Amino acid sequence: MSLLLDTHVVLWWLADEPGLAEDIKDRIDSELDVFVSAATTWELTIKQALGKIGPPDLPERVAGSELRELPITSRHAIRAGRLPPIHCDPFDRMLIAQAQCEGLTLVTRDGEIQKYDVSLLHV
Repeated sequence: MSLLLDTHVVLWWLADEPGLAEDIKDRIDSELDVFVSAATTWELTIKQALGKIGPPDLPERVAGSELRELPITSRHAIRAGRLPPIHCDPFDRMLIAQAQCEGLTLVTRDGEIQKYDVSLLHV
């Protein structure tokens, strides 16, 4: 199964947070196709610039991790723009669109995402 990690899941995985179940950590560590979206790195960089998160090299740590980078394409942008207006967060909408377009399972704790037609692994 190919996975796309929501931003909070990436943060928990990097920090080895106890809130992220061991079986999820093991799947992330053992799956060959675990993706992080360019939207996640963008979101983290914005939050960092606003002083909401650290450390200073967090976006670079995400980009340099063993997770596979998923660029944003026009196809993703069109799909995200055409999603029903259930979820207002543009970063989450992009992740939903990317998961749909690429046939990925989105790993998230966000309950609003469950309202979309997208493969989910709820943490």
